[in-house]
Amino acid sequence: MSDDPVLAAVRHIVDTDQFGCRIVMVSGPNRFASAVLDADGGYITGNLPERIAGSLVSDALALMSVERTTTVRYGDEEAFFEILAPRPKLLVFGAVHVAQSLVPMAQLMGFEVAVSDARPAFITSERFPEADELLAGWPGDLGDRLTFDRRSFVVILSHDARYEDPLWPMLLASPVRYIGAMGSRKTAAARRQRLISEGYPAEAVERIHGPIGLDIGAVTPAEIAVSILAELTKSRYGSGTSLELVGEMQRLTKGEYL
Repeated sequence: MSDDPVLAAVRHIVDTDQFGCRIVMVSGPNRFASAVLDADGGYITGNLPERIAGSLVSDALALMSVERTTTVRYGDEEAFFEILAPRPKLLVFGAVHVAQSLVPMAQLMGFEVAVSDARPAFITSERFPEADELLAGWPGDLGDRLTFDRRSFVVILSHDARYEDPLWPMLLASPVRYIGAMGSRKTAAARRQRLISEGYPAEAVERIHGPIGLDIGAVTPAEIAVSILAELTKSRYGSGTSLELVGEMQRLTKGEYL
């Protein structure tokens, strides 16, 4: 017996580490109609009510951007959006003490974690037993071993400009979900000014979270790791306040969160 096309499409998205969305109408005249969309909102299989199809696709894209599974009402119809997202990847640059706390915590949160440093003695399985990948070398020398895509979150903990600067051309033009860089407020301000003066667009430079992490008064490496993961999670799922997300959805569709 052949697979149900919707389930087969979901399995394909999951198996190939892609973003996607399964939409199922759960009430109204088109109850049980369903479709699977790819990361760009294109149909992989299925069909949706023509009257609200455009709103459904727009909302699927908005929800994919914050990985939010939910149900939305459109007049007398309700649609369930199941967001399909690959395992996120955290790339940590700088094998410092904060990284040693950050890596196991990120693993517990479901991240695939890679740690990179130009000092081979610091990139060892003894120091980072939980890491999925250890990358010894300067960023410019790692070539295609570095992938900066939509599933990537990047944390720069090195204070060495020789290590940090080669990352900016790769990162600021990429679709990575989060970029955080260690340093004081003064250091972060100087970094922004310098990158803009070097020709990077201001909107790209503003993607850099610096000082890195939420301001929770963190002092120890473990506390700083917690603050970084908290900020990273906030970026991953949006503001964290459902009211803002509701407002965005209503602006797009006139729909109503349930």
